[in-house]
Amino acid sequence: MHLISILFVVMIYVTIEKILVLKRARANVRDFIASIKGLIRSGNVPEIIDYCNSYNTPISRIFKQGLLKIGLGDERVREAIEMAGRSEVFMLEKRLSILATIAGIAPLLGFLGTVTGMINAFMTIQSLGGIVSPSDLAGGIWEALLTTAYGLIVGIPAYGLYNYFVTKINRLVYEIENATFEFIDILGSDEIKNKLGS
Repeated sequence: MHLISILFVVMIYVTIEKILVLKRARANVRDFIASIKGLIRSGNVPEIIDYCNSYNTPISRIFKQGLLKIGLGDERVREAIEMAGRSEVFMLEKRLSILATIAGIAPLLGFLGTVTGMINAFMTIQSLGGIVSPSDLAGGIWEALLTTAYGLIVGIPAYGLYNYFVTKINRLVYEIENATFEFIDILGSDEIKNKLGS
């Protein structure tokens, strides 16, 4: 029960952290891209970087890394964007596996409690020489049922939360990838290269 309670606390912590991370990461990618396009046409790289800093989302941080490499060649810009993208995806997925682990371990700990509860019940039967009343066995059976239920109460939400966050993160990563490809195309056009001096 104590171990399952610890898992429950960890699950709550990870859930709150993931909600906050996803809330900060959410951005209207279309609006951001439209704003960036307008700023890029002005050719003022420091102004574009300041705009990315003010937005403070995964997509803006990725774009910023690409802009910092302007003038060093297309390949360096692309590498900077790809590395920043991998870093942002890692941060989005960080600690997510903990929820999957809790979803698997909590019910198993509950079943372990079931086994120890039944062992206690049979030990009671043995110690009383086989002459037992239902109340003599109630403690062990109660322990067995309670730990199983508690393990499932923690494990089922953990599994649901894991799948929920995986879905949300995958959707966000998909949006970021599309926006990144579009950004690279914009930076690669001759008109923009001339304006940015790259």
